[in-house]
Amino acid sequence: MTVGRCRYDRSKRVLDAAVAAAVLLLLAPVIVAVAGAVLLALGRPVLFRQVRPGRHGRPFVLYKFRTMHPAGPGRTSDAERLTRLGAWLRATSLDELPTLWNVWRGDMSLVGPRPLLLAYLDRYTPQQARRHEVRPGITGLAQVNGRNALGWEERFSHDVWYVDRRCLGLDLRILLKTVARVLRRHGITAEGDATMPEFLGTRRTLVGAGGTGPRPEVRR
Repeated sequence: MTVGRCRYDRSKRVLDAAVAAAVLLLLAPVIVAVAGAVLLALGRPVLFRQVRPGRHGRPFVLYKFRTMHPAGPGRTSDAERLTRLGAWLRATSLDELPTLWNVWRGDMSLVGPRPLLLAYLDRYTPQQARRHEVRPGITGLAQVNGRNALGWEERFSHDVWYVDRRCLGLDLRILLKTVARVLRRHGITAEGDATMPEFLGTRRTLVGAGGTGPRPEVRR
């Protein structure tokens, strides 16, 4: 790792912690209101907790507001489990507010590849697995270029492109694009799916560093 990249990583960690703490304090009334709404609509627990892989694949507990009923008879698919409140929370990204705690703790960053399921670790190609060279993020290059409307291979290609070219300027552009995407509620779900279909692996290796990878909207 170059000296410049090390400085970037240290600076990014300081900014992540400071911004996460500030937003958690500023939006404390909103967080309390959303927690109350989830409690009334879904009961306890208010928070969704799930172990996800972080940097270098190390597991951590991800926190979000609950948006779904538990799986059970008549409620087996995401579409059947997702509540009206949950759909609205996802559309506005308010379900992500508790994830700022993960950012403050250092499990995640504001910007980086989204943390997916532990079960996917053995399904990545070596190129796709490079997404774990950095901390996962609340938002990332894939989110501002289609979010859940992207296919898996395209998502991972954006993730690896970000890993190779990450810098504070790119992070800022992604954050600004994220605000616009959230306001427009673009790409919330994959076509024909309430959230995102399961990743079952791929046979095609994605484009490597320095190759002719995707042309992300944010870099234009």
